[in-house]
Amino acid sequence: MAILPIIETPDPRLRVISEPVDKVDDALRALIADMFETMYDAPGIGLAAIQVGVAKRVLVIDLQEPEEEGGEAVRDPRVFINPEILSASDDLVPYNEGCLSVPEQYAEVQRPSHIRARWLDEQGKAHEEDLDGLMAICLQHEMDHLEGILFIDHLSKLKRDMLLKKLAKARVRAA
Repeated sequence: MAILPIIETPDPRLRVISEPVDKVDDALRALIADMFETMYDAPGIGLAAIQVGVAKRVLVIDLQEPEEEGGEAVRDPRVFINPEILSASDDLVPYNEGCLSVPEQYAEVQRPSHIRARWLDEQGKAHEEDLDGLMAICLQHEMDHLEGILFIDHLSKLKRDMLLKKLAKARVRAA
């Protein structure tokens, strides 16, 4: 396993539409293992393959939520290959989103609160499930990456420009 470099905005590779996976094999499973290691190291709760330079419809999520209030984070890694949203609720919920490709920047995004999704796991087994809460939000966020969309694209031009200006200033300070 390896920690892969995470592509950051404004890299044009983040705007590439990812290709469907046609075969779930050991090479794909190795990429998935590297993606989990990269995501945990970052640290983050979701990562799409395009964020590490691979334009395939693969993403990993681990919300790492504690079993009880104030408890230790529990790992529950989930793999989504060729994910599709079959339906989404009309009711939208706000969530303060961030992204490993837009480091240390956060903004409120409105997304459907409930979705029904279908995907393959790392063994090639098909799944279909109703999702809500943070899992629904995170899956929608990561699936946006597969279409070349960043969470900042859901913001008004003014908010997006302000966020990108803050990111540029932070990069100058860090350099």
